Amino acid sequence: MKTSLSIRYAVITVILILIQTTFLRFISVGGVTPDAIVLWLVYLALRFGQIHATVAGFVLGLTLDVIGGDFIGLSALSKTVSGFVAGYFYNEEKMEQTLASYRYTVLTMLVSMVHNVIYFSIFVQGSEMPFWRTLFLYGMTTTAYTSVLSFLPIFGFSRARGDRVLLR
Repeated sequence: MKTSLSIRYAVITVILILIQTTFLRFISVGGVTPDAIVLWLVYLALRFGQIHATVAGFVLGLTLDVIGGDFIGLSALSKTVSGFVAGYFYNEEKMEQTLASYRYTVLTMLVSMVHNVIYFSIFVQGSEMPFWRTLFLYGMTTTAYTSVLSFLPIFGFSRARGDRVLLR
């Protein structure tokens, strides 16, 4: 990756971490916020492949753990696995087409679901919160909210490509 491109992606990453840790709590619905970092991981996986997304997932997750202070390593683990899973869908020839279509939303939904199952299965250990209830109330609703938010990048990519129809 070129240096200027690396700097651009680093700046975007810092901005997204700031958005995730500050702004998104203001648009939470019932304590559920979308996960902008999962959206970014899916994008990175589609753009650069599995290894880049896995490493980015670890770094982003660990950064969120350090900022948040809860369960150091939990976000790192769940986001690392999320980046790894998203990387399975890397295809250099279809990258632009995937980013500009509903497939990005479907992939975001899958990756967010994997992330939330891992995260909440560890998070609720030793607590009074029942796993299935927590997974449904927070995990699946976060997945749905993140998936809805994934339409924003689709509109941007489809517009950049000049596409009129998003459902291909």
